[in-house]
Amino acid sequence: MIYLALSIICSVTVGVLLKMAKRYEINVMQAVTWNYLFAIVLSAVFFKPNLGDVSLAHISWVFPALGILLPSIFLFQGIAVRQAGLARTDIAQRLSLFISLCAAYFLFNDSFDRLKYVGLIFGFVAIVFTMYRKSEGVSSKKSWLYLLLVFVGFGVIDVLLKLVSQITVMPFTTSLFVIFCICFVLSLAYILYLASIKKTKLQLVNFICGCVLGFFNFGNILFYLKAHQAMSANPSTVFATMNMGVIIAGSFIGIVLFKERLTKLNYLGLVLALAAIILITLSKLHAV
Repeated sequence: MIYLALSIICSVTVGVLLKMAKRYEINVMQAVTWNYLFAIVLSAVFFKPNLGDVSLAHISWVFPALGILLPSIFLFQGIAVRQAGLARTDIAQRLSLFISLCAAYFLFNDSFDRLKYVGLIFGFVAIVFTMYRKSEGVSSKKSWLYLLLVFVGFGVIDVLLKLVSQITVMPFTTSLFVIFCICFVLSLAYILYLASIKKTKLQLVNFICGCVLGFFNFGNILFYLKAHQAMSANPSTVFATMNMGVIIAGSFIGIVLFKERLTKLNYLGLVLALAAIILITLSKLHAV
């Protein structure tokens, strides 16, 4: 569970950085691009990937899929926040757990016992309760489209990362390096397009913020993959605990750091999320 805890910490930190980006007028797409460059450097330094293991025959379709989805989801998330509001976007992101758990059951042959079923029911209720906010009057014809993209995007990314952890033709650290390279190349092409056609300025502050973002984003994905490897027989445990953990940690930081107010339903959701994690963990121990 240590890998999951580290992944949750990194994930929440990424969310905090993205939330602060708007306050300091950081260009998110530029920061995301340089974040992947920094992640490539970290991968090369710490993992020393053997590029001799990389060949077209070893490049699964999962790699380019993640190369497109990982940077794209940042854009969809940002647009969804503007179109539909932050609360509804958070709900869409966390409800993507449905996709992950369906994949765990139907694709990865995960076993579900009573404790896990009860834990997942608690978890789904916790998601709705924790993310509930009073309506802010934000409306747009396209808002549901972007919410749907966030929902599907995060769910599919979870499933694809699970598939990456199962690849045996090359070390998963090398796979991670290749994915970061694809993300960077595609993101760089996009911001260069914006710079040349839309005349968007490339600023040093976005590069610096991107390096900080890259450190935590690298850690998030790395520890998430390690968690899937360490608990390969229980992907639903990884999926569910990751989502519930982010909700609890994110809510705590929101209260303490950003002085956000929570309703009674929000606090009830946090309690249910904690109960869900305990039940799912006990289910895993019982299975062992």
